[in-house]
Amino acid sequence: MKRIILDTNFLMIPGSLGVDIFSEIDRIMETSYEIFILEGSIGELERIGQEQKGKNKKAAKLALGLLNRIKILKTKKGLVDDLIVNLAIKEKDLVATQDSALKDRLKVKGVDIIVLRKKKYLKVIKT
Repeated sequence: MKRIILDTNFLMIPGSLGVDIFSEIDRIMETSYEIFILEGSIGELERIGQEQKGKNKKAAKLALGLLNRIKILKTKKGLVDDLIVNLAIKEKDLVATQDSALKDRLKVKGVDIIVLRKKKYLKVIKT
């Protein structure tokens, strides 16, 4: 069973762009999988929902509502991106993100990435 770790910004895609990331993940995955999010990402979503306005606030609130479809990984304190990179390397996880800096770090480490293309569909980038 393959694990997919969603980054905070990735979970905001349904609210900001209207893309059903869950059906898209079903479409692109060739093996069984489970979807996870880090505890720290939940904190980031809560902060965005409280501190920002407009589209980001709405997207964060919707993302928090989607958590019932995702397993939560308890982690040590630290920067969420660092924790994602370390977990993905150790467990050979896929990471779903739109964050350019995080994508670059993951590519260097040989971690496969799920990205959004043309604001419509998901694609796996093999490294």
